[in-house]
Formats: sequence, C-alpha cells, structure tokens
Amino acid sequence: MMNSLGYWGIGILMFLENLFPPIPSELIMPLAGYSATLAGTKIPSIPISIAAGVIGTVVGALPWYYVGKLIGEENIKRLANKYGKWISVTGDDIDKVNNWFNKHGQKAVFFGRLVPGIRTLISLPAGLNEMALVPFLIYSTIGTILWVTFLTMAGYLLGANYELVDEYLGPVSKIVAALLVVSFIVWIVRKKQQEKRNRSN
Repeated sequence: MMNSLGYWGIGILMFLENLFPPIPSELIMPLAGYSATLAGTKIPSIPISIAAGVIGTVVGALPWYYVGKLIGEENIKRLANKYGKWISVTGDDIDKVNNWFNKHGQKAVFFGRLVPGIRTLISLPAGLNEMALVPFLIYSTIGTILWVTFLTMAGYLLGANYELVDEYLGPVSKIVAALLVVSFIVWIVRKKQQEKRNRSN
C-alpha cells in the first residue's frame, strides 16, 4: 500500500490501525521511516510521513469516540445494573470510573496515546464521558505526534532492521492487556470479598 499510494498509504494504514488494534503502528511507521532512506521511493520525506501518520491516527480515533458518545453513560449504567452483577459491576461503579475520567480525562487521553494496547481504546471512554471534541482532538494529536515521530525516527535510524521496533514494542501491548485483565480480576475478587464481609456484618 505504501509503494502504490505513498503518503496516502501511510494515512490509510494508520487510520485502520485505530479501528482494528491488531494492525500494529509499531510496524507501519518504522517502515515509513525506513522507506525514506531508499532511493526512488514514494515516501522520501520524514516530516510528511509523520504528518500523514498523525492525520490518519487522529481521524481513526473519531469512530471509537463517537461510538462512546452514541452508547452514552446512562445506557452503560442501565446495562451494568441489569447484567453487571455477573462481574460485580454496578451503575455506581460506572459513576466512579466516569468521575475519575472527568478529573483526569485530558491527561488520560494524552498519555493513553503513548501506551501500546491502550492508545486505540482510550477514545471510547473519552466519547462515553462526553469529553469535548476540541480538547480530545488537541490532546490526541499531541500524544500522537510524539508516538508517531518516535516510531518513524526509530525506523529511519534502524534502516533495514526497522522490524526490530515491532519486535521490542509488540510484546508491550500484550503485557499492558494482560495487566488490565489481571487488575480487573483482582478488583472483582476484592469487591466480592467486601460484599461478603458486609453481609456477614
């Protein structure tokens, strides 16, 4: 796609990476950086490559943001109160999470864009909590610029070994996902234990 579409290819791939997290930005942007070192390539400029990656990423963040907005907080709370007992999640828990996000939302979006495994998913709670679109775009863009620039320059400096970026960063997303799952399980166990103690008292 990069060979045939050049910068458009970078933008499209980064857009798709935000819709389908298994597509790795850790491979796309280093390849773009490496391509800038090759003669006769359609991607000879590092700054334009970075701009294409950033634009594709930010535009790709919008669908998940609007999915969160369309679902809405009240619908999520209703579902939690109706079905959440199976995983010990209630409407009150949703309120606590929302209050945390409303307090740290801008920082959460910014830093979330720098963490593999979270960078795509952070758009959903932003929309769910009705974070204003302009701050969401600003903080998403700043975080994305740092991430995309890092990946592109890593590929440029590594040259033909650009795949090492994905080799080292790829496992990070798996580790983050595993930590999130473990944290969620620990939270459920502790909450059930607390509920038992409350009933026994």
